[in-house]
Amino acid sequence: MHVHYVKTQTPPNGVVGKLGEEVLAQVSFLSPDHDSKLPETLTAWCALWAGGIIGPYFLKNDEGHNVTVNGDRYRAMITNFFSPELNNHDVQELCFQQDGATCHTARATLDLLKDTFGDRLISRFGPVNWPPRSCDLTPLGYFLWGYVKSLVYAEKPQTLDYLEDNICRVIADIRPQMLEKLIENWTSRLDYIRASRGSPMPEIIFKM
Repeated sequence: MHVHYVKTQTPPNGVVGKLGEEVLAQVSFLSPDHDSKLPETLTAWCALWAGGIIGPYFLKNDEGHNVTVNGDRYRAMITNFFSPELNNHDVQELCFQQDGATCHTARATLDLLKDTFGDRLISRFGPVNWPPRSCDLTPLGYFLWGYVKSLVYAEKPQTLDYLEDNICRVIADIRPQMLEKLIENWTSRLDYIRASRGSPMPEIIFKM
């Protein structure tokens, strides 16, 4: 995922302060490295929350071949992987936030997510609307995938199986202290955006 700075819009009054403590998962996909010599695409999904990382989940078809994401595959992942994983966590008072990708915001997808999260779904067209083009407010976008890519490609993997193993290893090695620091940085971004009514963030906030 290529991350760039964008000016964000200010969410409704009071929402940021509440969600800063309650967001369960922010979700994203790892897109292929354009410099990679690998012949196929490997698409990985993760959800991140203060208590850990759920995933990675690799999108594959019935034959086990790597595929890219679409609405049907995203919903299948939610049903067959993400929802069972949530049974290990208390989600009664927590929120779920996702970006505005088409597969995320299809009516069937939103209905599926609302069955679990109700009005705690933060999404474009969801009960709580999320500002579009806000990579700088999504820890997976501005930190996690860049961090993972910097390590998994360092060894120049020659096969997708090796790349997949590398992704699993790097994510499994992420310590709770790193996630705590990441969430602290994220909440400081939300606080600044709310207080400044959407002004560009100073460079210091981008340093962890």
